Amino acid sequence: MFYRLSGIHHTRYESASQLWPIPADRWQVYALLALALAAPLLVSDLYLTSYLLPWLIMTSAALSLTLLMGIAGQLHFGFAAVMAIGAYTSIHLVRFGLPFELALLGAGLMAALIGGVFGAAALRVKGLYLVMATLAMQYLVDWIIVNVPAISGGAQATLQTPRTTFLFLPLHKDEVRYYVALLWVVLVTLLILNIKRTSFGRALVAVRDKDFAAAVIGINIVRYKLMAFFTSSFLGGVTGAVLAYCFYQAVTPEQFSFNVSIQIVAMVLVGGLGSVLGAYLGAAFVLLVPIVLTNAVAYLAGLGLLSASTNLLAHIPLMVYGGLIIGFLLFEPLGLAKIYDNLRKYFLVWPFRHARS
Repeated sequence: MFYRLSGIHHTRYESASQLWPIPADRWQVYALLALALAAPLLVSDLYLTSYLLPWLIMTSAALSLTLLMGIAGQLHFGFAAVMAIGAYTSIHLVRFGLPFELALLGAGLMAALIGGVFGAAALRVKGLYLVMATLAMQYLVDWIIVNVPAISGGAQATLQTPRTTFLFLPLHKDEVRYYVALLWVVLVTLLILNIKRTSFGRALVAVRDKDFAAAVIGINIVRYKLMAFFTSSFLGGVTGAVLAYCFYQAVTPEQFSFNVSIQIVAMVLVGGLGSVLGAYLGAAFVLLVPIVLTNAVAYLAGLGLLSASTNLLAHIPLMVYGGLIIGFLLFEPLGLAKIYDNLRKYFLVWPFRHARS
């Protein structure tokens, strides 16, 4: 078996503390990265732009929220509003003549500033009260976008993204937009993985587990909660700009509604709270499984294996999808990432099942 700890001896701190100390894990990451880089050559443009591209972007959003909810333990049900701020800010900055690279930075900073202001509510409230504070942010941002024509052009207006380039490559090409999304999700992944290993990440975990105990050992709770909201909002703002330019190529207020916030929270919870891998799995589950189920039901109905009304056939995928979510949460409350981790540990010690921790 290639998945073995036998013969792996970490004699240096550097080798034991690397991101993937087990060679099999590293080779899996390299193989997946190679497939991601070769995806434009392996799949059609339809699958590239309709499936892989939104999956990568929403994974970035789930990773951004994972930093806040999974690592810092701060609930946020208005993350779509953070992404909306980044999307609209980037469009206006590019229209003012800024390069797209600087517009991404400006979008992140604007989202971080506004998100940090609302995140200040986390200094005094927690739990359901914090949920209400973030919901207020969602509805307030929605109202401002709809009712301030200088931002969105009006309630029913569609704001087109201007033609621009990224590192001198035109963003109107499908392959360029895909690689921009891939680059961003890789950067966010590496950032979250390394944050979890730093003193900043350990302080956030301490605040998440018991903020009073964290204060006793000298952690500035106010500072770290604000830093968590600021960093997460910055990543969410840039993700919103990437979503606008690389996928939608035009933005409307409906694209960043409360339903989108619920979807991102579902990605984090179903994938596994605080897990980087869980963000990938949760985003794939929330985005792609309904499409697969709809196509499967349509195929079975076409073969005559499902004889039901059109209305029922339209709702069967939703019912199965909801049942899958309930089943996953009942079977493994820690999410899809924990299921993968259980399989991984099984192969690490196979065939000695009693050796599992």
